[in-house]
This record gives sequence, C-alpha cells and structure tokens, in this order.
Amino acid sequence: MDNRSQISEFLTSRRAKISPQQAGLSSHGTRRVPGLRRTEVAQLAGVSVEYYSRLERGDLSGASDHVLGALARALRLNDEERIHLEDLARAAGRRPRRRRPAHNQVRPSVQRLLDSMTGAPAFVTNGLSDVLATNTLGRALLAPMFDAARGATPNHARFIFLDPRSDQFWGDWDGAADITVALLHAQAGRDPYDKDLTDLIGELSTRSDDFRTRWARHDVRQHHLGSKSVRHPVVGDLHLTYESLELATDGLTVVAYGAPPATDSEDKLRLLASWATTLDHGTAAPYAPNAASTPGGITRVQD
Repeated sequence: MDNRSQISEFLTSRRAKISPQQAGLSSHGTRRVPGLRRTEVAQLAGVSVEYYSRLERGDLSGASDHVLGALARALRLNDEERIHLEDLARAAGRRPRRRRPAHNQVRPSVQRLLDSMTGAPAFVTNGLSDVLATNTLGRALLAPMFDAARGATPNHARFIFLDPRSDQFWGDWDGAADITVALLHAQAGRDPYDKDLTDLIGELSTRSDDFRTRWARHDVRQHHLGSKSVRHPVVGDLHLTYESLELATDGLTVVAYGAPPATDSEDKLRLLASWATTLDHGTAAPYAPNAASTPGGITRVQD
C-alpha cells in the first residue's frame, strides 16, 4: 500500500465530514463538494495553505507533533483517528522496505493462558484478522469460520466479505463488517509495507463490493472492547461483550468474549461449552447446516 495515498485519502475524507458551521466558520455560496476547503483547514490548523496542501498530497514526513496536533483539532479527529494520523506520519518518515512477516506463532504460554479461560470463548488474532489460536470454547463459537477456512488459517475479514454464511452468523453483519475494515485500516497505517496485508486488501477489494465501499471511507478503529451479536448454528442467538489484551512482544491480540450474568446468553454459553466437548472428542462436525442434532444430544438451530 502507498503511504502517500493513504495520507492523502485519509485527510481528504476527514475534512469532507466537517461543515463550516461545525468548525465555527461562516459559509457563503454553494459548495461543489461537502466539507471544509483546504484553505479553511489550513486556517483552523494555523499553517499556510501551501503547507497544508503539501500534507494532503501525502507528505507527512517531518511534520512535528505540534502540527499533527493542530491538524487533529482542526479536523476534529477522535482518539483513534489521531493515533492513525500519528502512525501514518511515522510510516512516512521510514524508507520503504520489505517488512519482515508479522508474528504468527503463538507461544505455548499464551496457549496455556487461553486454555485456562474455560468459561469464556477466547482467541488470538494478528493485524490481518487471522485467528491463530483459540481455547475450546472459542473454537466452538467460531466453528462456522473454521469450517469456511477449509483447513487454512481462519480469517475474520475473508469470512465476513467472501463467505455468504457470515450474514447468518453475525447478528449485526454491517457493524461487524465496518469494524473489521476499520481495524485493517488502522493496521495499514501502522505497517503500510506489510506484503501480506497488501495482498489481503487487494484480494478483498477485487472480490467484494462491500469491502471496497467501506475501505474508501478510511474509518479506523482500535481493538479494545465492545459487543457482538452472534447467531450460532448450535445454540442460537448470543449477545456478547468482548475485551482485548495486546501482546506487545508478539504483535498479537488476545480477544475474550463473555455474557452478562443471569442472562439467556450466559446459559447458551454453558450449552455451547457442553457441545464443545464433543468437538474435542471428535464426535461432532464443527458446522453442518440443516443437521437436526449433534451426537452430544444438543439440537442445532435450523438454517
């Protein structure tokens, strides 16, 4: 991915979202395009129009923290967008080179940590949204994604945008799709020379109109906490929260799901845990649409 293009498109997309009225500026006449003009952003940031134009053409190399802060305030960036702008600026100062592959190996101690979380679905993911390791309950929760991967490494983005079953699995498909693309955008800002990431973005852009539309928005997101709704083929609807733990040494993230106490979703997680034991013993297929029941005696939800 081209760092200069990312910078240019990000800054352009952010100023297009702000009206002169929101920025406290007077507006006269009809505008051909929505949002602020370059001259207005430069005025708000306290820089020359020529300098801001250079920045928006994709040249953030040498931009000081003061300038980046002024831009963030002028464009009303939220915390995640500000971090993304800083990541883009850092990447602009680096000489393009072939990046070493991201860490894809999960240390045994991390796997033991996952396995100790017996009451919560948990998994390890990288910046490409690959699922690199899970505990037993996490494997059961993401069974349709593992089935779709057909023995390859499961990938959230590929499942959402390239597998039609994802629309049945995610209760809020649009929300899940938006978050996934925003996470990939944030990763691209941190690591624009990652060939694996570039290949993934190219594949999704070529094969999915939904992905292309979202990628063009240049929204970014950090993976900290939130909620997800799942329509699991075995236990039905689950409304879950999630928390993320960054493994700074590895460049990976542990994500753990949970259900509020004394809820239907908590009961269904227990049911899912019971079904998961049949997976461990090899007595149930991970995902078999239209099957009436598992050998463990738990009735599957019909498609």
